[in-house]
Amino acid sequence: MLQKVTTKPRTGGQILVDQLLIHGADTAYCVPGESYLEVLDALHDVKDRFTLINARHEAGAADMAEAHGKLTGKPGICMVTRGPGACHAAIGVHIAQQDSTPMILLVGQIARDTTDREAFQEVDYRAMFGPIAKWATQIDDARRVPEYIARAFRVATSGRPGPVVIALPEDMLTDEVDVADARPYAPTPAELSNDSLEALKAEITGAKKPLLLLGGSGWSDASAAAITRFAEANKIPVTCSFRRQDIVNNLSPVFAGDFGTSTAPTLYGHQRDADLLIVIGARLGEMTTKTYTTINSPNPQTRLVHLYPDADEIGRVYSPDLGIAAAPASVAAALDGVDLGKGDVWGDWCDRLHADYLTDSDAPNGGEWDLDMGVALSQIRDSLPDDTIVTLDAGNHTGWAQRFLRYGRPGRIIGSTCGSMGYAVPAAVAASVADPERLTLAFVGDGGFMMSGMELATAAQYGGCPIVLLFNNGIYGTIRMHQERDHPERVSGTTLINQDFVKLAEGLGAHAERVAKTADFAAAFERARASGRPALIELVTDPEQISTRTTIGKLRDAARAKANA
Repeated sequence: MLQKVTTKPRTGGQILVDQLLIHGADTAYCVPGESYLEVLDALHDVKDRFTLINARHEAGAADMAEAHGKLTGKPGICMVTRGPGACHAAIGVHIAQQDSTPMILLVGQIARDTTDREAFQEVDYRAMFGPIAKWATQIDDARRVPEYIARAFRVATSGRPGPVVIALPEDMLTDEVDVADARPYAPTPAELSNDSLEALKAEITGAKKPLLLLGGSGWSDASAAAITRFAEANKIPVTCSFRRQDIVNNLSPVFAGDFGTSTAPTLYGHQRDADLLIVIGARLGEMTTKTYTTINSPNPQTRLVHLYPDADEIGRVYSPDLGIAAAPASVAAALDGVDLGKGDVWGDWCDRLHADYLTDSDAPNGGEWDLDMGVALSQIRDSLPDDTIVTLDAGNHTGWAQRFLRYGRPGRIIGSTCGSMGYAVPAAVAASVADPERLTLAFVGDGGFMMSGMELATAAQYGGCPIVLLFNNGIYGTIRMHQERDHPERVSGTTLINQDFVKLAEGLGAHAERVAKTADFAAAFERARASGRPALIELVTDPEQISTRTTIGKLRDAARAKANA
C-alpha cells in the first residue's frame, strides 16, 4: 500500500530549492537578480546544505557551472536574472551543448500577466535558447515545479548530456501551493548489449592496424581506467579527441596523442594508415577531423566503428560500418578484461605510435626565445600532482599546455571545445573553490583574461586559489595566425595594448608576478603555489612565436610562396 505523502504549502521558490536538494545539487553559481528573489530567499534557509557562489559576471557564472558539470558528471547549476543576465549566460549554454556537458540554467522571468507587452527585460527563452540547449522551457504553474526540475536533471544527464534552460516567472515563484516532491532522478544511460559487444569484438579482431579514438563526456575515473586496461592488454593505440587527453594516461604505452589544435603531423599519417577506427564517445566533429578533411564523408576511407550515447549522432556526418548507441562507461565496462589475442600482432604498431607521441611532446631545445613555454612547462610537468586540474581558454597559447603537459586520471583537462574565450579563469575558479587543496592551473591569453579575469575576485572571496598563467603577447594570437596565413602583413584588428596585469591581479586579491625569461618561470611558479591564495603569473611571450609549431615569419614566407607559385 502506498504511503500517503504529507505536504504543506510552499512558494514556488521554496519548492524549487527543495527539488535541487532532492536531486543531489549542493552548489550553484549566480549573479543575483530581482526576478528570482524568492529562490535566493529560499536558499538562505538551506545555506548549511547548499553553497551559492555569486560571480562577477553572468558569463563567468555560466562557465563555472559548465566546468562543474565536466568535473562531477552532474548538472552544474547556474542562476541568472532575465534579459541581460540570460544573454550574458548564453555562452555557457553554448559551451555545454557543444561539449556535451550536463548543466541547468535557471533564468528569472517577467511576471506572467505582462507577457507579450515587451515588458522590462522580456525575452522568450524557449525561442532564444531552443537552438543551443538540449531543452528550453518555462514553468508557469508552481505545482509543476517538481515535475519540471526532475525532468531537467534527467534530460541533462541522459543520452548525450547537455544543457537545460528553465525560465521562472517571478510571480510563479511567489505563488503558494501544496504539492509533493519528486523522487530523486536517475539518468537513463545507453547500454551496450551482448550482441553489440560481440559485433564490436569481431570488428576489432579483424583489423591489422586498429586505432581507438576516445572522447566526449561521461567518462568517470573508473571507466577511463577500464578502457585503458583493455587497450594495454591488447596493445591497441589510443588517441583522444580535442581536450579529452585525460581519459588515458599520456605515459601509458598505448597513448598516441590527441586530435585537436595541437595534433602532431605524424598522428594524421598514422590515422591514414589505420585500417579500423574505433570511436567511443566522440562526435567526429570539426576539431577531431581537421575540418572534416582527414576522414571522407559520408563514406570513410577506412572501416569505422562509432559508439556514441545518442543514436541520432551516429551517421550524422560519417556512415559507420558499425554504429552502436552506447555510453562510454557502458562500453568501457564491457571491454574491461577482454583479451582479443592479437597483442603480438598489434604490438609494433602500438609502440611506434606511442614513440612518436613522446618525441613530439619532448622539451624543445630552447634558446631561440627569451621565454619558451615549451621548455618551461617541460621543466615542471613531472612535479605536478597526479590530480592537477588544468583549465584551457581559447587561443594558440593553449598549444603549449596541450602539447607539453601530460594528463591522466585523477588529473583533469577542462577546456571549452567550442573555442570560447574567457572560459579558463571562471572554470579554474569553480574547480579551486570546490577543492582549494587541489592544484588548479588556468591557461589564458591576454585577450581572454580581459574578458573574465575579474573572477579572480570570486576565487578570493570563496577561498579558491587557482594559478592563472597569462600569456601576454599583445595580440589575438589565433586570429593573427590565420590573418598572416591568408592576408600576410595586413594586420587589422588583432593588436592589443595591455595594461599592468600584475597590478590588476593584486587589486583583485591575488598574488601576482611577471616572468619574461624561461629560467625565471619555475621559481615564480613555486612562489605562486606557496602563496595560499589566487595567483597570476604574467608570461611575456614573443608574438613572433605564434604557436608551438610555427612563427609569423614562416607563415608570411609560405603565403608569399603560394602567391608566387
